[in-house]
Amino acid sequence: MIQAIGRRGVAAVEAVGQVGHFLLDMLRAVPDIRTWAGPAIVQMRRIGVDSIPVTLFIAAFTGVVLALQASYTFTGAVPMYFVGTLVGKTMMLELGPVLAGLALAGRVGASMAAELGTMKVTEQVDALETLAYDPQSYLVFPRVLAGTVMFPMIIAFAIATGIVTGWLTSLVLLDLSTIDFLKGLKLFYRFKDTWFGLLKSASFGATITLVGCMVGLATRGGAEGVGKSTTRAVVYSAVLLLLLDAFWAVVLL
Repeated sequence: MIQAIGRRGVAAVEAVGQVGHFLLDMLRAVPDIRTWAGPAIVQMRRIGVDSIPVTLFIAAFTGVVLALQASYTFTGAVPMYFVGTLVGKTMMLELGPVLAGLALAGRVGASMAAELGTMKVTEQVDALETLAYDPQSYLVFPRVLAGTVMFPMIIAFAIATGIVTGWLTSLVLLDLSTIDFLKGLKLFYRFKDTWFGLLKSASFGATITLVGCMVGLATRGGAEGVGKSTTRAVVYSAVLLLLLDAFWAVVLL
């Protein structure tokens, strides 16, 4: 029992050391702009533009559900214009960033882990090193930079979409006027709400892409290893995303 605990403790310390070493290697790649600039633009398109449809789809139905559940909860107890308050606050502070982040953890994180894992097991990463390309500059940093930059933009669209669909639901299904919805939306709004959600989104993007790259480049064991790495990337990203969400709630709220 004690030996098992000791082995797990040593493994945990080794994992922390590997993460730190990986981060230092990535930071050393920052000055190599010629290598990472081109791939970063490509990754911004893949992570940003290609992720918009699924993100907006999730956000649209989230806004609808929020409006309907708010009306059910507030009936006879709270003025109905608070539907706008709930939809706006929840989309900006919580559900917009978190739900979109979880969806993108599956799409972006899994894709990166599978792509880099395949490159690793087929020795393409070794070939890059032979050609004097630093894998951190060419593969890792462009993806992490693209995730950090593009996630806030994607989630800004998601927040706006959720609020719009919540407003349309209030008009069509709840007989709530636009004036009342906007009254509730503006009632407790603070500018902090906007940048808080976007800051969380940037940290989610950096975390998801970093985990995808780390897990992908650590892949071993052929096709089976690629499959396991893809699963690990999604699970680790989702867990870390929720931990980060709790951290930002404690620090900033």
